[in-house]
Amino acid sequence: MPTAGDQHVNGLLTNTAVAWYQKAKNFVAAECFPVVPVKKQSDRYTVYDKGDLLRDEAEERAPATESAGMDYDIDTTPTYYAPKYALHKDVDDDSRENADKPMNPDRDAVKILMQKMLIKRERIWANSYIKSGVWTNDYTGVASGPTGNQFVKWSVSGSKPVKNVETWKNIIEEITGLTPNVLVLTPDVVVELKDNADILGRIQYTQRGIITPEILASLFDVEKVLVPRGIYETAAKGATSAPARIAGSGKALLCYATNAPSIDEPSAGYFFAWEGLFGASAFGGRIKKFRMEEKSADRVEAEMAFDARLVASDLGLFASTVV
Repeated sequence: MPTAGDQHVNGLLTNTAVAWYQKAKNFVAAECFPVVPVKKQSDRYTVYDKGDLLRDEAEERAPATESAGMDYDIDTTPTYYAPKYALHKDVDDDSRENADKPMNPDRDAVKILMQKMLIKRERIWANSYIKSGVWTNDYTGVASGPTGNQFVKWSVSGSKPVKNVETWKNIIEEITGLTPNVLVLTPDVVVELKDNADILGRIQYTQRGIITPEILASLFDVEKVLVPRGIYETAAKGATSAPARIAGSGKALLCYATNAPSIDEPSAGYFFAWEGLFGASAFGGRIKKFRMEEKSADRVEAEMAFDARLVASDLGLFASTVV
């Protein structure tokens, strides 16, 4: 009788392949820091004096007298510089011609490179701004007895996350006049909020007990709750795999992000994206493909030019060890 190997030779399935592509919504940097397309790789931007804009200087005017006068200062020294990050994958002629479905080396190169660009952007943003010592106000979660800039961790019984966020919003409002509208929560914080009595008690009769980022945004009275779920591989190629969350754990950032990005609109931070780079999108990214004849291959190259810039530290409040 013929053996199984005589009757069937294993080949690649044409409708299934396993590739570790993360969903674009896992990366939230450009939603927290709006993107401002810029024509030049580096330039200056204007910062108006906050006190001059918030000061009450209008006076009662008597007949036949001049009105009270005012002036304001601007600072044109702040600058941005959008360095160009790049990575390529060579697709050789032999591999392309020998690839069986569903393999498509050219398509795979583009998808993988663009994911790596998103990982790079997310890591730069998270490592720079989802941490202590950056924003005007820092708060720390403790197990009990909070004092000063402390609060009870949201994983502890009796904690009041909604009241905490309302307090933090007031702190930012009182020094800027703007109401924070974005709350960034690392995934482990969201896990604890789904079991927090304060949160569950507020939705049990109206939302069927289902807690989503949209529901949390409504509870915290912000426009959006962002959950950075992106991961990256920390181990070198060939070493034991050690994936990690890009934004870390136990963190929260409350901030104001404008809905109409421009270089003269206040926002906690901006991504200055160099769209002036030839062929680049408004996000400062592009894909190139060109021949490498000496290698008998086509090179697929991804580039992204941006600067994740903190613009107004008063417009953000960071909380650590939230759970």
